[in-house]
Amino acid sequence: MSEFSNRIDAQRSILQIVNKNNFCHEELFALSHKAIDRWCATNRLNHESELVLNIKEAAKKLFFLANKSQEQITEDYRLLSKEINDIAYKIKKILSA
Repeated sequence: MSEFSNRIDAQRSILQIVNKNNFCHEELFALSHKAIDRWCATNRLNHESELVLNIKEAAKKLFFLANKSQEQITEDYRLLSKEINDIAYKIKKILSA
């Protein structure tokens, strides 16, 4: 259960980081491909910007973790969790610039 909680917490954390900065007309509601595309279109953001690319990368890694959550926690799982935390930090840094 803790893997699930950690993944959900990571998603929530990234959404809070993005939405904390009130530079957009509409908040990012999820980390699905469609939600990110809608958020970009609504807020007229470049799909190739560093911010959007990092959000998409975090979403991709979180999706991978979701598929691995039923398996025994491996070193790869822990490494991927750390990479997601690093991406969240990058997103925070981009938004604070």
